[in-house]
Amino acid sequence: MVVGEFSTEIDVLVLGAGPGGYVAAIRAAQLGKKVMIVDRAELGGVCLNRGCIPSKALISAAHRYEEASHSDDMGISAEGVKVDFSKVQAWKQGVVNKLTGGVGALLKGNGVEVIQGEALFVSESEVRIYQGNEFNRYKFNHCIIATGSRPIELRAFPFGGRIVSSTEALNLPEIPKSMVVIGGGYIGIELGQTFAKFGTKVTVIEGADQILPLFENEIVRWVQRKMKKDGVEVYTKAKALSATQTDDSVIVKYEVGGEEKEITADYLLVTVGRVPNTDELGLEQIGLKKDEHGYILVDHQCKTNIENVYAIGDVVAGPALAHKASYEGKVAAEVLAGHPSVVDYKCIPAIVFCDPEIASVGLSETEAKEKGYTVATGKFNYAANGRALSLNANEGFVKVVADKESGVVLGGQIVGPGAPDLIAEIGLAIEMGATLEDIALTIHAHPTLGEMVMEAAENALGHGVHTITK
Repeated sequence: MVVGEFSTEIDVLVLGAGPGGYVAAIRAAQLGKKVMIVDRAELGGVCLNRGCIPSKALISAAHRYEEASHSDDMGISAEGVKVDFSKVQAWKQGVVNKLTGGVGALLKGNGVEVIQGEALFVSESEVRIYQGNEFNRYKFNHCIIATGSRPIELRAFPFGGRIVSSTEALNLPEIPKSMVVIGGGYIGIELGQTFAKFGTKVTVIEGADQILPLFENEIVRWVQRKMKKDGVEVYTKAKALSATQTDDSVIVKYEVGGEEKEITADYLLVTVGRVPNTDELGLEQIGLKKDEHGYILVDHQCKTNIENVYAIGDVVAGPALAHKASYEGKVAAEVLAGHPSVVDYKCIPAIVFCDPEIASVGLSETEAKEKGYTVATGKFNYAANGRALSLNANEGFVKVVADKESGVVLGGQIVGPGAPDLIAEIGLAIEMGATLEDIALTIHAHPTLGEMVMEAAENALGHGVHTITK
């Protein structure tokens, strides 16, 4: 092993080049810092390479196939619609390559030095960066840890062969005839529905009372209805017990309703959450504090208990969301540059690219009531929106939650096509302290899906024009 005898002095060291790390690096560089970013794999992290982007590309392709195969009600019929999955995968990879290439260009354009390697802390201000059998030492003034997370591997269902995580599922060489999904969270439902649209027989096993347990039932039932229509079998309050692999299949045993059952499928996809990548950084030997789950403890400025070390994204508590990581990355970069920035999580949107798409921001009606608000809500259905009907997308609704006394917007939930985009308006309203009247008085273009946010606000105020009010 070649050992670096001398330490290179750097100002800001960022560990991890995902949506948290690369954004933090660029923001720090914009603020005049000399920055180096290190990642053991590709620029863009899990999100761009093995998560958000490739999954959305496959979802988009699945929707195209479904539309091409089932548009008879619009007077459009197509025979012999086929999927060349190798081309789908190649197109997906092309999307990924464009975005990761863009990240590289942004880092270079901002003067950020990029190194591929693995970091190990040797002191509170120094790391070793391993590149194969060699390493170099770097002494930093500030460090931002943004090393992300990885899929949780269950002891009874170790990854390998026909038991796969989301990473392997996104790169399958062919469309499986059948698939069992353990875990009905957003990853399991997104990928389960995607393969179902391509023709895979999908079975979902979820331990909670419902799939997508972080969302209210009035939203989730729309997704459940579509999954049933697509032939997806869903078992809730169920427990996966064991799996046995053969050369061409996997046999899964599970329990539901006190009865043990067995199912055979081509693949078993395990999506039961993610674990932070904090166990191989040498954090213990420098005294950096973590909780019992391995998450790094930080304050409202992303600072750890070590003054010059920050942590953001999936390595800290909270939802494992790319946009949360990017937001925290900007805050951390600004704080180390001397700005009085702090994190404020009240407007982090939660979105799922299932079918129909769902999104939520701020407080739900239930949460608002639990916090003591007297609540005013307004809902508007896709079925009454001209643009939605012209898109043949008449399932879903927009809901706005507000404080009844002041009219201040507290939250919003949307289920239906475009929900992840539409939720941004409600998030902005919350961030600005806007009222229902502010939204209602804002002229929205017609015909658009965005009109539904205005209509929901008008309904909450009691004077919706396109809703018959009792």
